[in-house]
Amino acid sequence: MKNNFIQRTITGVLFVAILVGCILYSPLSFGILFTLICALSVHEFSHLVNQSGDISTNKIITALGGAYLFLALMGFCTSAADARVFLPYLGILLYLMITELYLKKKNPIGNWAFSMLSQLYVALPFALLNVLAFQNSPETSSVTYNPILPLSIFVFIWLSDTGAYCVGSLIGKHRLFERISPKKSWEGSIGGGVFSVASSFVFAHFFPFMPMWQWAGLAVVVVIFGTWGDLTESLMKRQLGIKDSGNILPGHGGMLDRFDSALMAIPAAVLYLYVMTLFK
Repeated sequence: MKNNFIQRTITGVLFVAILVGCILYSPLSFGILFTLICALSVHEFSHLVNQSGDISTNKIITALGGAYLFLALMGFCTSAADARVFLPYLGILLYLMITELYLKKKNPIGNWAFSMLSQLYVALPFALLNVLAFQNSPETSSVTYNPILPLSIFVFIWLSDTGAYCVGSLIGKHRLFERISPKKSWEGSIGGGVFSVASSFVFAHFFPFMPMWQWAGLAVVVVIFGTWGDLTESLMKRQLGIKDSGNILPGHGGMLDRFDSALMAIPAAVLYLYVMTLFK
């Protein structure tokens, strides 16, 4: 028990340090890290669904597709490439569709569905981090790297998880979604939300490129959709009959276990921030 706690602590500290360090250091380190995370997460997802025996997706090609989608959107958001950068990605999707005509596998429709889901559910959210990280200034026609927005998404998620665990352990009585995740409580979720919103005021103070109410709104959106993202992965694992999505992170499970909340929180954050621009 003690060894497991030490292992979880060391892994957790290294995980946070690498993630925060690469986001803050430079656009290059940001791109390298999340290209790798995206590819590993898509590969892990494909591996999980293949374990059922009824599904047989191409783990290498889907992971390659995820990595390319991240890099393509990064190139597009930084104005390093135009829309034609997405053409090879369309080629990858077509390859995944067409090859099923010739492979004679027992469930081609399932293979198609889960191959596309690996891109929609896993790869696209990671790629959308580029939309948060790179802002195009119409006045100067230049692109700037803003690491604070993508970093804030993860900080809000981490604080929400920590707050939910602490508050839920102390006073949690009313189950949030017992059918899927019996341990989660309404009290814990609300407590985690309070932690995240409180941290949004700190972001607003030190990084006033958004007003305080907009920062607070972003925290609320991340908490709500992050919770749904967590429940989504819990439902998937429950259906597959597994405890962890993988073992790449000792004591913390797999990549999907660490980023399940982000997979829904990132697209929601992008949508929220674009809607906010309509009120400026």
